Amino acid sequence: MDEICGEFIEHLSNKSNTLISISTGDKQIRHFAAELNKQLRLLRKQRQQYLSGDRELNEAVTNISHDLRTPLTAICGYMELLEGEEKSDSVERYLNIISNRVETLKQLTEELFRYSVIITSENDTVKEKVILGEALEESIAGFYAVLKEHGIEPNIQLPQNKVVRYLNPSALSRVLSNLLNNAIKYSDGDLDITLTKAGEIVFTNTASRLNEVQVGKLFDRFYTVEAARESTGLGLAITRTLIEQMNGTISAEYNNKKLSICILLSDSNNETY
Repeated sequence: MDEICGEFIEHLSNKSNTLISISTGDKQIRHFAAELNKQLRLLRKQRQQYLSGDRELNEAVTNISHDLRTPLTAICGYMELLEGEEKSDSVERYLNIISNRVETLKQLTEELFRYSVIITSENDTVKEKVILGEALEESIAGFYAVLKEHGIEPNIQLPQNKVVRYLNPSALSRVLSNLLNNAIKYSDGDLDITLTKAGEIVFTNTASRLNEVQVGKLFDRFYTVEAARESTGLGLAITRTLIEQMNGTISAEYNNKKLSICILLSDSNNETY
């Protein structure tokens, strides 16, 4: 039984095509191992089908986002030409509506392309030494004008010691930007950002327009809520993918109308000093 347990765990954790083999001649134990091998074969077949289907979907998304760019560019060009033409108030209003819809479509197209690139990229990016507190401060500074425009004054808490992780700095920047954008979409006007010495970053804000069901779906692809109609539904899906590629975890909780999104960046080479 110890042999079976050890081999089963090993076969689940790697991509080997080998099956469980045991040294005992006991018929019941050998029957048990044979049944486990049947399930291993089925699991591998299903895994291959999933990977193949996911790969085809990613390729389709990439192709669609590319194909959409050409007509969108043409539409934008004609819209610019129309801006210089004499037009009535009604036409002006209609053109503004069309322009807003085109901008939304452009945003969705770009997000689709970025998402397809991120999920198909290999996790072999060269990691660099990143001080989490400094990266967090830099991202908040970049969003300060937008936060102020929405009446949000972030309350930031950082540990005394520097928390260092070895990861992709551009991926971390994208994650923090997406989380700040998320706070702007759903916040009632407050935002608490905390970094712990364990590498945990928590974004907390009052979000009375959300509920627990909606929060449970925030990381789903293309999911949007009524409170964020302009959203593509890909921002937090991209965030989760990037966090997982950095061997981190991300979760969301909703208690007493407070939304908390927590990311934990752990690394075997981490440092605090």
